[in-house]
Amino acid sequence: MDRSKFLDAIIENAIDGIITIDDRGIIEHLNPAALELFGFSREELVGRNVSVLMPQPDKARHDGYIQNYHNTGKKHIIGIGREVHGQRKDGSVFPFRLGVSEVKFSDRKIYTGFIHDLSKEKANEEQIKSYTEKLEVKIKERTQDLVKLVSELETAKENMRALFQKEKELNQLKTRFVSMASHEFRTPLSTMQLSASLIDKYTEKQDRANVEKHTSKIKNSINNLTTILNDFLSLEKLEAGKVQAAANWFNIISFAEEITEEMQMMTKQNQHIIYEHSGVTASVFLDSSLLRNCVINLISNAVKYSGADTLIQFNSRLMNGKLILEVKDNGIGIPRVDQQNLFEPFFRAHNTGDIPGTGLGLNIVSRYVGLMGGTVSCISEQNKGTVFTLCFNQTI
Repeated sequence: MDRSKFLDAIIENAIDGIITIDDRGIIEHLNPAALELFGFSREELVGRNVSVLMPQPDKARHDGYIQNYHNTGKKHIIGIGREVHGQRKDGSVFPFRLGVSEVKFSDRKIYTGFIHDLSKEKANEEQIKSYTEKLEVKIKERTQDLVKLVSELETAKENMRALFQKEKELNQLKTRFVSMASHEFRTPLSTMQLSASLIDKYTEKQDRANVEKHTSKIKNSINNLTTILNDFLSLEKLEAGKVQAAANWFNIISFAEEITEEMQMMTKQNQHIIYEHSGVTASVFLDSSLLRNCVINLISNAVKYSGADTLIQFNSRLMNGKLILEVKDNGIGIPRVDQQNLFEPFFRAHNTGDIPGTGLGLNIVSRYVGLMGGTVSCISEQNKGTVFTLCFNQTI
């Protein structure tokens, strides 16, 4: 086999399409692979411009590419060494990679284009891309599910932690309650039992002074027990959500003077409660029942934790849309270390000693004030006294 026939055999049996054109772009030869690729017969293409195999806009530009090459010597034949698109006889477009070789003869030049069909590769790429996109969506969904699950687990963990903390606090409250109740109930009951026995003894001797002394002890013990029970009932109603603030208009001066007169009867020897009001008006809009409970509680504490021959100041100020109530004493004060726990239920400062109390009063005051939309604060120094301040917005 001579060399010419050998090359023809290679071209005719090549897997890739091979097209030969002259320097004007006219097709001179196509191998079977090229004819099959474009869907034409040899007769339909030989002698026609190669642009017939190109989609727009390359179809219209092809002659310009060749002319530019002739004029400048610069290779601008479309698609050399890169991906381009061809157009089949049926009008469909497909991708291929093009390589162009220039062959010079003595009298002319021809160009041979080597066409490698990329349709299957592109289809595979699209399939891989589609699969990748679906996989990314799936991963995103799974990630979101995982994030949601982690969030739910964190929430559950926080709930469990809060539950354990609540249980711990509840156990602490139970311990405080048992300790307080065993002491606060036992002491007045023992006092009443002893005083009742002594009354019988002093009655026989007609000792009126001692009878009155022990009768007074019984009354005080009963008052202490009544206070304890009232605190328990108030706490139970608060915990059950049965307490609601029902505001009404009333005169704060008359309200305060009535409480002052009532509490003066419970003071120690030479203890005096002084009430003063400042402001050009006296009408306020609050729940008078809840406020009464708060003020009585604060003044009772001032009486309880102050000695004889002391002064307790009760002040009200109504100005600039605010009502401020202050109860100030010169008593034992509250240690700084105890002040942060002052409004916790069953909490009592460590310097109260044998002074009776449930540790519920200030917790109830704080919660009642909160129900009325107000605030409560305390300033105290041990052995110098305490000031409790209630503040309410009265802008209606």
